[in-house]
Parts: sequence; structure tokens; C-alpha cells
Amino acid sequence: MIVIYIPVDRGDTKPFSEAIRTGVEEGRATGGEGKPVLACLMTRAMRQEPLKTRDEVIPVYSFPEAPAMALSKCAAYAEWKAEPPGVVPGFVDTDVKAARYIVREALKQRGNGWLNPEEIRAVLKAYGIPQPAGAFARTSDDAVRIAERVGFPVAVKLISSTVLHKSEVGGIRLNVSSAEEVRHAFEMMQRASQKASSLPAEGVLVQRMIKGGIELMSGITNDPLFGPLLAIGLGGVNVEIVNDVQFRVTPLTDVDARHMVRGIRGFRLLKGYRGHSPADIDAIEEVLLRLSRMAEEIPEIAEMDLNPLIALGPGQGCSAVDARIRVML
Repeated sequence: MIVIYIPVDRGDTKPFSEAIRTGVEEGRATGGEGKPVLACLMTRAMRQEPLKTRDEVIPVYSFPEAPAMALSKCAAYAEWKAEPPGVVPGFVDTDVKAARYIVREALKQRGNGWLNPEEIRAVLKAYGIPQPAGAFARTSDDAVRIAERVGFPVAVKLISSTVLHKSEVGGIRLNVSSAEEVRHAFEMMQRASQKASSLPAEGVLVQRMIKGGIELMSGITNDPLFGPLLAIGLGGVNVEIVNDVQFRVTPLTDVDARHMVRGIRGFRLLKGYRGHSPADIDAIEEVLLRLSRMAEEIPEIAEMDLNPLIALGPGQGCSAVDARIRVML
């Protein structure tokens, strides 16, 4: 219950405050023990003092929106506490030792900064994060050999430490379906890198094309107060505009992962919408739980982005088609 008092003149408000106190005490005595009571006194006072009865303190607010918001937070917290406890799962197929070695060697050799594509693929593989078949190529011949090995069509992506947003400089070519097209894409990306940063590209990443699915993003960031935070939301090139992201503090439980996925506004897309097939929601939740283990076990990871993380149909899993990892001591 929210008791609201709006004065109509400049008169003394003490009688009204006393009436609220008396009313609450009488209500408690006649069976209202469990009813939360808050007050809103829209007076000229710069600071509202709480109302004290014999047995409780009634919080007082200056505007009615504030007590309503406070009650909503309390109700949400009570619902959360009433849920069954979640479980922080372990995974027997992760290679924590290998991932730690890669991260610490990168820090030893180059200091704080971004891992290179080969290191990123190895770290994700060590934690069982699904990725498309592919490899890093430093020459056009290497790119062709990789494309022929993984099978056409392929995606070819620029690798450059000075170009963070590849799509903005033409650094991504999709559905590349022949060796000639792979060579052409490699040459175009070399030119694009030099035009954007005056430096040649370090190479390209050649991956098997993933067709269909829904683009998500997931990642890790570090908050100075709470430590590692895990994110999930709709992804792709418009991720900043859409801004549909859920965050949780690690370590994640299975309940946390379930709530995160269902908490994004785009969850209707994952369930199947207007003829589009649903996504493998279980696989998305598993990726979140694996990333949570990574954040806890490798604290040197300061930032990670999986964008896009392609969610495929039920039983088909998902795949991290692009990733960035920044490490810090």
C-alpha cells in the first residue's frame, strides 16, 4: 500500500503524518501484519524523514513513482528468491590448461592487447565453443587451400590489428564459391586494409559458410565492482542500435542462462516467428555456461565478443563465426 498526501495549502503537515502513523498502527493491530506500507508526502521539504511507529519505520518518498518502483524491485527480488536454486555446471571436455597457456604466452610476448585469430580459435576450441571449420591464411594460395579443404562456399574475412570493424571497410566476403573468387577477395582486402590504415592486412580468415540461423551476440566484460559480466543479445552489424542485451554476474547457473536467453526482447525470434524456424535454445544456453567457466578460470580475459553467434535450428547447435578477445594482466 502506498499512502499519498498532497497538501493543498502551506499549513502544517504534522497532523497528516501523525494520522498516517496512527492508521498504520491500527491496521497492523486488526490483521494487516504482512502488508507493506510506503508513504509519499508531496510537501516542500527538501528531505523526507521516515515515519516511525512503535514497531516499524515507514519509508517516505517525495513523488509516487519512487515507492512504486521500490515495491516492484522488492517483488522481483522475492520472485527470484522463491525459485529453485540453480546449478553451476562443469564440463569434462574443456582444456583449461591449454587455454591458460595461450593467454599467458600472448601476454608474455606482446603484453596487454587483443589475441590474434589463431589464438582466439584455440581458446574457443579449448572451451568447446562451436566454430565453423576454417583457418587463418597469410597468402592467397593459403586461402585457396583452406577453402578447398573446408568446402565451398566460404566466408573470407580481413584480419588486421588496426581495423576493428571489418564490415565498414569491405573486409568481409560471404558465399565465396571458387578459388578465383577467394584470390580476388584476398587482394581486395589487402587494398581495403591499406586504404583504411595505411598498413597491409595480416591475412584473412577463411571459414565454411553457415547458412540460415539467427544472429546473436555474446561476450564477457569486466566491471570494476562486480567483476566478470556475461552478455547475450541480438547480434550482427546493428547490435549497438538494437541494444537488446541481458547481463549477469558470473559464475552463471543453469537458471541464470535460461533467464538471460528468455530476457532479451528478441526471444520471440528464437522461438520461431512468422514462418522462421526456431533456434536451438539449449545450445545457446550451453555456450553461455561455457563462457562463464572461461571468465572464471581465465581472469586475464578482460573482454570478449562473439558477434555474430549464429543460432541454428533445434538440434543443430550454434556457431561463433566471429570473435575478439582482449587480455590484460
